[in-house]
Amino acid sequence: MSPGGIDIPENPDDVRALVAAMQARLVASEQALEAERTAHQTTREHLDAAKNAVKLTTLQIEKLKLQLARLRRMKFGQSSERLTLLADQLELTLEDLEAEHAHAACVVAGDVSPEVLQAPGRKPRREPLPAHLPRQEVIHPAPEADGCTACGGTMSALGEDVTEVLEYVPARFQVLRYVRPKLACTRCDAISQALAPALPVPRGRAGPGLLAHVVVSKFADHLPLYRQSQIYAREGVDLSRSTLADWLGQVSWLLQPLVDRIATHVMASPKLHADDTPVPVLAPGTGKTATGRLWVYLRDNRRWRPSDKPAALFRYSPDRKGERPREHLKAFTGFLQADAYAGFERLYDPDRKPGPITPVACWAHARRKLHDVFQADPSSVAAEGLRKIRDLYEVERGIVQDPHDDRRKARKLSKLTALDFFAWADNVLGQVSARTPLAEALRYAVRLKPALLAYTGDGRLEIDNNLAENALRGIAVGRKNWMFAGADCGGERAAAMYSLLETAKLNGVNPQHWLADVLHRVGQGHPINRLDELLPWNWTQATPA
Repeated sequence: MSPGGIDIPENPDDVRALVAAMQARLVASEQALEAERTAHQTTREHLDAAKNAVKLTTLQIEKLKLQLARLRRMKFGQSSERLTLLADQLELTLEDLEAEHAHAACVVAGDVSPEVLQAPGRKPRREPLPAHLPRQEVIHPAPEADGCTACGGTMSALGEDVTEVLEYVPARFQVLRYVRPKLACTRCDAISQALAPALPVPRGRAGPGLLAHVVVSKFADHLPLYRQSQIYAREGVDLSRSTLADWLGQVSWLLQPLVDRIATHVMASPKLHADDTPVPVLAPGTGKTATGRLWVYLRDNRRWRPSDKPAALFRYSPDRKGERPREHLKAFTGFLQADAYAGFERLYDPDRKPGPITPVACWAHARRKLHDVFQADPSSVAAEGLRKIRDLYEVERGIVQDPHDDRRKARKLSKLTALDFFAWADNVLGQVSARTPLAEALRYAVRLKPALLAYTGDGRLEIDNNLAENALRGIAVGRKNWMFAGADCGGERAAAMYSLLETAKLNGVNPQHWLADVLHRVGQGHPINRLDELLPWNWTQATPA
């Protein structure tokens, strides 16, 4: 036996083989160690970035609070209306930054103990919940009420701990009292008590129904958090904007895995509808707004496959550069039904990896341009083009729920009508001035001829992109109320929340009920390997919202 407990063979060939094997094991060990170092470094960098985000947003929040307080004191005189608007802008910025602070704190909390996470100055002083609200007690019996498991002795009452949680029942508030009797053994002094109730937001006293109501009110009913705070104050409940923003940040962190699952489901579709809409974003400290974009990528194949589960994925970007949709769709292959935005062009490269994307244009856009010409001049020949497009839609009305192969066969007539439209358009373009609105409208359609004809050869496609436009309709309505996002982080959070709420609505699920139940289950420790059960198309309400 050689030193180290290794048997060294006498045959030189066996010795060489042994040395080679040991070298291979050494190389494998070094590679594993290097991989572990790299993973640890990546984790540390991620954690450091989250910590820096917490510090940065804390400083920004304090600065904006001072600016807001100064503006509120200056609201008088001729410029009071302008100052009020600027103060409202700062309110929106604050709620986005405070929500981002809570989100980043949740990221840090995964790697840092709660004691370290509680930074000085961030510990809120909890006021008692309003005494006038109705109370509902939920008793959590001590697990050893029948006898002490330590010695078999009889348990006697020692007292109780009460955790009060503010909950929201539609149209009214109520306080749930989670009462946990505390028992002590009369023989050995062992103490038994149920665990404290698990809540979705550990650092707050908000029930899942109230959290869901705040999210739905902001993103579906278009009520900024500071306006919600004013509404709750009328009910005698003091919930500051800062508190609501903190809840929102934690909820967005909790629900991010569901957003990721929706994204995977959407990108697996053979066809997507895409569209975008502008979102003014406040530039903090300047009082001015930049223009961000909210993009929607919609999977909805129910017209030809009723069993397919629809979903909407929203993404935010600070601009409308072509690299944004290329990044959003980097894993997608198939048909993309969208408008003629030039930023999509590079997606249609036949050599694109991981695979090609085929453009499908929207007849509603082509019709809209002709309709504008007709509205300005009812005697225009645009009426003939509108009639031909109307014939295309007439075919579609008769095959709405047909299987895709039947739809493809029925569209043979549509292809002939569409080719007739393009022949007519070419003829008109040869007769009218190139600078007229009619010529511009027809050139738009002729330029997109292959993409406009695409739907006639595949029953899975649609004649227009109205499904995506409908998904963006709520954002357009919301802009009239909240006018702008407070910061880029607010735009990203809005995209995540819109993805959840719009997907719930597409599947016929009440967003308030679904979100309240999901947050309840997450708070109770729903297994991560059963996350798909919480997706709107799989969800069944097991617990009253």
